[in-house]
Amino acid sequence: MTGRGLSLLVASGVMGLVAGMAGAAQAAQCGNTSAGFEAWKDEFIAEAKGRASPAALAALANTSYSTATISADRGQKSFKLSLDQFLAKRGGNVIVSRGRALKQQNAALFASIEQRYGVPPGPLLAIWGMETGFGAVKGNVNTLSAVATLAYDCRRSAFFTDQLYAALKLVDNGVLTPSTRGAAHGEVGHTQFLPKNVLSYGVGGSLDSAPNALNSTANFLRAHGWRAGAGYQPGEPNFAAIQGWNDAGVYQRAIALLGARIDGQ
Repeated sequence: MTGRGLSLLVASGVMGLVAGMAGAAQAAQCGNTSAGFEAWKDEFIAEAKGRASPAALAALANTSYSTATISADRGQKSFKLSLDQFLAKRGGNVIVSRGRALKQQNAALFASIEQRYGVPPGPLLAIWGMETGFGAVKGNVNTLSAVATLAYDCRRSAFFTDQLYAALKLVDNGVLTPSTRGAAHGEVGHTQFLPKNVLSYGVGGSLDSAPNALNSTANFLRAHGWRAGAGYQPGEPNFAAIQGWNDAGVYQRAIALLGARIDGQ
């Protein structure tokens, strides 16, 4: 390369770097401690004007840094267990027993869901039991604070920034309120939907209603490729839809196994 060509390349690179720095300066800066959270909120709110309503942004302004969320995010050790260990820790036998009883007690509901979405009761009950113990433990962390904390946190800032915008939209829709509480990562309802999934796959109404949550979960699975009548064990067509629900391999295999046991397979 000639000296002139090299000089042009360097100049171009410097200009690109300056432009990139200017762009970065306009973005809310992530952080790894609570120290910068309030400043980040101010920056985010300034950026979000026009994308979110004043009422939703006022709700965001009142959020606080969630240490419970960060602790949960850094401590997800159960996904590293073997399948047997994971099932023991999560109470697999109890999920199957309770799931079978609920399947019988709510036969009309599950028949309606299967007719509409093609999803049988087993996987839905396995997810419901795994996520919240069939609604018994839905979490007690402020949802907006949880999502805002993870949008600020550098580990997965881009992913949770999208979730935060979805949460602000749900505030406008009346689905979330500034006082809504749920799981540590911002999941809500009986089957623990993140805000963006509520917008995309929720079938209407609060997911604190079990029928709404189960219909929404079936809608999620269908949207991720579920085919009526196909198998859902590893290697079978519908296992990919279960993989779409959760990234952890041990969780996916647990849902498939428990679902089959509930369905009597």
